[in-house]
Amino acid sequence: MTETKIKVSNLHKAFGKKVVLNGVDLEIKKGESLVVIGGSGTGKSVLIKCIQGLLTPDSGSILVDDREVVGAERSEQDALHAKMGMLFQGGALFDSLSVWENVAFGLIENQHMNKKQAKVEAIRVLRQVGLAPDVADLSPSELSGGMQKRVGLARAIATRPEIIFFDEPTTGLDPIMSDVINELIIESVKGLGATALTITHDMASARKIADKIAMLYKGKIVWYGTVKELDKTNNEYVKQFINGSSQGPIKVEV
Repeated sequence: MTETKIKVSNLHKAFGKKVVLNGVDLEIKKGESLVVIGGSGTGKSVLIKCIQGLLTPDSGSILVDDREVVGAERSEQDALHAKMGMLFQGGALFDSLSVWENVAFGLIENQHMNKKQAKVEAIRVLRQVGLAPDVADLSPSELSGGMQKRVGLARAIATRPEIIFFDEPTTGLDPIMSDVINELIIESVKGLGATALTITHDMASARKIADKIAMLYKGKIVWYGTVKELDKTNNEYVKQFINGSSQGPIKVEV
């Protein structure tokens, strides 16, 4: 039996009168890649932040390795964060640090690795994502968007996390570079045996990297299944979203 890595049950989160998550149920198996799709403002980022323990839900349960995240003490949360890596939407690299220092940030700050060893490890991980060692001493501002995304990925995997979150990993990239990043994500996740949770509205990316896909709409999961099932579904929400149609049950507020 495949063990569950993350289990979200009846999760609710509102900001004032704005309900963002309205009873989300999700289960991610160990080593599985789940992609959550949905339009802007549907609560995808809030869901990830709740799982990471960065936001406290109003009610519901989040289990990571059968341990409750909601209301966990600081020491428990620190142990949880040590298991996690994250590739942020805009790369979110530190401008004041060199490329290798960005990649090695978690190794130095959290794992207390000495700088010399951390640089060697950072260069090894940079090679893994297709970047040459001479990139290590550059600053992030000297890199193209695609290279910055690779550095962000290198930083996400450098600490060998058990769980990796990807926030819109292909935003702002051309189709070819998007495909390169998708391939690197697959290789990185499989290489670590990690569990992955990705949020995106890029269906090409979702189809490529997902084992399972869940669609979030108005704070609820309205569809869940495999990529093959996605193409056969009669779910009107999914069909409208993947076809990019203005006609259907999803109403866009303008």
